[in-house]
Amino acid sequence: MVTQSQIRGGITKPAADRSLVRHGMFLFVLGLVTGTQERRFKNMRMALSAHLEGVMNGTFLIAMGAGWSQVELPAPVERAARWTALYGTYGNWLFTTVGAALGTAAANPILSQGHHGKPWQERIVLFGFRSMRYAVLMSVGLILIGLCRRQPSQNSSTTAVPTSDPQSQGERQCA
Repeated sequence: MVTQSQIRGGITKPAADRSLVRHGMFLFVLGLVTGTQERRFKNMRMALSAHLEGVMNGTFLIAMGAGWSQVELPAPVERAARWTALYGTYGNWLFTTVGAALGTAAANPILSQGHHGKPWQERIVLFGFRSMRYAVLMSVGLILIGLCRRQPSQNSSTTAVPTSDPQSQGERQCA
């Protein structure tokens, strides 16, 4: 299969990030498997949430991988966006699954159904949910910034004719 690529500043970047798509498919499968095992968890309602988190976060990673070439960030910031997205999406599934297995309530009292874990279990799951939440927010914020940044024109070898349309000049604006 031939993949298209985009050239930015002399650097070729794949049109889709296969690694993110692969992670998304793996997380999607983890969500499906979690859904088949819901009855084995202490808190089945939270297990259903873990199933949905795996499926939805896997789909998010697939979509993110498909559009990754449109994100224009400095390399270290791009790596931070990628790793915080991976931690946040896997963490969302993992900590919901652990909460379902242990029957914790602190992180999700609505889903607890009267279950309560030991204090150390509650702290671990609560810490996991908080850290994952901030990781996802940071990642999405960085990706939004990267999507709003200017990209060089695709026809940089030709002389650009100034126009009043910013899209024709290779710019992206966020409204």
